Amino acid sequence: MENINYQRMLDKIIENIGSADTTPSLLLHSCCAPCSSYVLEYLSNFFRITVFYYNPNIYPESEYEKRVAEQERLIEELPVENPVAFIAEGYDHSEFLSLASGLEDAPEGGERCFKCYELRLRRAAQIARAGGFDYFTTTLSISPLKNARKLNEIAEKIADEYGVPALPADFKKREGYKRSIELSNKYGLYRQNYCGCEFSKRD
Repeated sequence: MENINYQRMLDKIIENIGSADTTPSLLLHSCCAPCSSYVLEYLSNFFRITVFYYNPNIYPESEYEKRVAEQERLIEELPVENPVAFIAEGYDHSEFLSLASGLEDAPEGGERCFKCYELRLRRAAQIARAGGFDYFTTTLSISPLKNARKLNEIAEKIADEYGVPALPADFKKREGYKRSIELSNKYGLYRQNYCGCEFSKRD
């Protein structure tokens, strides 16, 4: 299977942005404040970002609320080149449980997770199209435990469906994950010890 360098693809887009007259808009799906920290520090130099918090996989609701609060706090405190806005959808865990039905015992990082990627990316694309954004993407690829190739494949498929370009991303590259840990420590961010759902917590 061909090895795709998503960071190089992103570099080319950013290079073209440098010659544009306006700063493009980006809807950035975020799973949590720590994962978004480096991504915001990096991409806010080139995009007008709106962070979109939509993670119905998270369990329990108190965990969801904690992560939303930390995301908002980081946006308020993190110095950025271009302003960063924030929108969040309400908590509805049943959306995730519906797609996870029959996959409760699937291994972490497998088919259940791929369906969860698609659920969140699809909603991000819908919001991006409705809001007239130039691009959408997700912070998920910053995690060493997330499949960047699968994330980008899903995003590209959804981009074709909704007519909004997916920004290619593998944010763990160039020590992005390491930088996210540094920023999390700097801002005292809450770092959860499981991805989000009850199955990842169990495993």
